Amino acid sequence: MGSGIWGYASGSGHAPGTDLIGYEVEAADGSIGKVDRHTDDVSRSYLVVDTGPWIFGRKVVIPAGVVSRVDTEEKTVHLGCTRDQVKDSPDYEKNGRHEDEPAFVRLIETHYSGPHM
Repeated sequence: MGSGIWGYASGSGHAPGTDLIGYEVEAADGSIGKVDRHTDDVSRSYLVVDTGPWIFGRKVVIPAGVVSRVDTEEKTVHLGCTRDQVKDSPDYEKNGRHEDEPAFVRLIETHYSGPHM
């Protein structure tokens, strides 16, 4: 599928073209929200997750490489990280940041490939 942090792992169960919008998103230690948007771009696949009331309606960008499993029957995306790791991720949509902005992409890469992961 993809490569590195921006690609789904071959054993994740993700099939390109699957509409993940509305899927529940589960970190290793509990729910974090629902998929608001996603992309299957070959060079940079990711989810935008609406965390709802959990962290005050904040949206977060989750690179596809963090996805451990996609369960299409249960409509759930499972992540290989904790809720705190998601909560500590760089702010999205704050101060005009956008998922295609190179500086924001680097922040996401650094966060999700750092030693705390």
